Amino acid sequence: MTTGPITIRPATAADAAAIAAIYAPYVLSGTVSFETEAPDARQIRARMASSDGLYPWIVATSGDDGDGAGVLAYAYATRFRDRPAYRYVVETSIYVAADTHGNGVGRLLYEALVDTLRAQGFTQAIGVIALPNDRSITLHEAVGFRRAGVYREVGYKQGRWIDVGFWQCELNDSAVPPVEPRPFSETGVVRD
Repeated sequence: MTTGPITIRPATAADAAAIAAIYAPYVLSGTVSFETEAPDARQIRARMASSDGLYPWIVATSGDDGDGAGVLAYAYATRFRDRPAYRYVVETSIYVAADTHGNGVGRLLYEALVDTLRAQGFTQAIGVIALPNDRSITLHEAVGFRRAGVYREVGYKQGRWIDVGFWQCELNDSAVPPVEPRPFSETGVVRD
């Protein structure tokens, strides 16, 4: 539940515990995440640090936002694939606290992530969705992603095989030669 104006800002190490708390239910009681053990705050901090200033981690907050207080949702981008030719493309993720669903916070946050990635110069964003997941599909399509394909029965969790859908968002023209993406640390979040 939101309690005040929504702020979108870069995530900090102080947000790691709140991020871990938002993510844990997705890992432990569903099939949205293919992880089977929920990472703790230390592991989340390590994941944030591994972005090396290139890939954004951002949060939506409400109310008094000190030391991770008031974090309602988080979104981030990671390397799409390891090989150098893929460096212009990112994979995106977003997780919203259970009591925040339906308030528009996820859309505000995801729009901010997409805007940030555009400002950095990435060309494509890929959303990976465990299926079925109508809520995630609706959110991705609302911010410009389009269905790109499905891998059938590639994840096994909660006693069943799960399909994975890929949604793709064009961020910038694919210039020849391509322009190297700018670090997140140089662009920040492109939305107030």
